[in-house]
Amino acid sequence: MAAFGLCAFGQNAPVPGTPAKEPQIEAKGMPPRATPSDYQAQEQAGRMTIAAEFQGHSIITPQGPLSTEEFVVVETGFFGPLGTRLKLSFEDFSLRINGKKDVPSQPYGVLLGSVKDPEWVPPEEAKPKSKSALNLGGDEQDRGIQRGEKEPPFPVKIPIEVQRAMAERIRKASLPEGDRPLPVAGLIYFPYSGKTQKIHTIELVYSGPAGKTILTLEP
Repeated sequence: MAAFGLCAFGQNAPVPGTPAKEPQIEAKGMPPRATPSDYQAQEQAGRMTIAAEFQGHSIITPQGPLSTEEFVVVETGFFGPLGTRLKLSFEDFSLRINGKKDVPSQPYGVLLGSVKDPEWVPPEEAKPKSKSALNLGGDEQDRGIQRGEKEPPFPVKIPIEVQRAMAERIRKASLPEGDRPLPVAGLIYFPYSGKTQKIHTIELVYSGPAGKTILTLEP
């Protein structure tokens, strides 16, 4: 999984295992909700309205939820007058948890190594072959098995096709970048490995082309 997480470094980074010469498919974002009031919080930034909702350690995608223990997720939405366009970047956001120092948003690629799919079930482990109690040879692990001790579990290797599928889902759900027509929505990510129950206050800070504003979210 560590190698999986290093495969992408930007919000529009390629899916792990994709040939380098293949054209990148940029993030499309989440479907915007009907109105800004459908999110937890809404604030004006110039002529735009920025809306957001805290998702904790869950990564909500159209294909189903994923999770990460190392990051927290915020779903954002940008709204404006008909025909309005806005230059978007995850770098325009930071998160202030419990009034502490602002934590900058990270590109989706850095969280891939910590992502889990709750619907994926690893294959059953093969049962070890029985060893005769009379066989006193072998290493310490073999002798432990003879005494009835369990073998240490092998680390679960997630198939590359499962890794690719998770990366694709996250990429498509992440906030698109560049000049975009509004409304548009997507996920942004912040490093935080603590329990969300310990979050008492949380503020999303935006400072970008639309202006500056702070959204007070619900933990």
